[in-house]
Amino acid sequence: MRKLLEGLYGCAEVLAMAALVVIALMVGAQVLGRVADTVLVMLGQPPYGFLIPSLAEFAGFFLVAASFLALAGTLRGGVHIRVTVATSHLPPTLRRGAEILVLVIAAALMLFIFWYSARLALDSYSFNEVSYGIIAVPLWIPQAAMAAGAGIFAIALLDDLVCAVRGGTPSYVAEEALHGQEGQ
Repeated sequence: MRKLLEGLYGCAEVLAMAALVVIALMVGAQVLGRVADTVLVMLGQPPYGFLIPSLAEFAGFFLVAASFLALAGTLRGGVHIRVTVATSHLPPTLRRGAEILVLVIAAALMLFIFWYSARLALDSYSFNEVSYGIIAVPLWIPQAAMAAGAGIFAIALLDDLVCAVRGGTPSYVAEEALHGQEGQ
């Protein structure tokens, strides 16, 4: 089961990175097109007019996908921003209890977000909702990416919750300790 979960978290991270690469490639192509047009005008030629239609909209969709799909991996890697001012001064038993309480609340919130974002994607699919840009994109596609990221993050939180309840160390605490970041 551990190998399956780690594979799921890793896959989500790879998809998040791929979304960021796509954003960079699209923006880079648009910039190069503008530079080429400027050079053509400077040489007395008509501009080609290179344009990626709905670039801002596509970039936004890919950014949402990247942001949500990266949540589980960043939690597991111990790189989420956590406020440990209060918990760092607690005795170990109370600190463990606080970690469990926070994991329960966070998992419940993410399950709520997953449920409603998945319902939103299903509604968008059933009503054939599309974006308003030059290129009409079915809205269920970016909404499904958001729901998937929220669901995988909820699984990661539940994974760490089970670990903490069993007396183990949650992944993010272990990673923070490994890199000397605990209590900062």
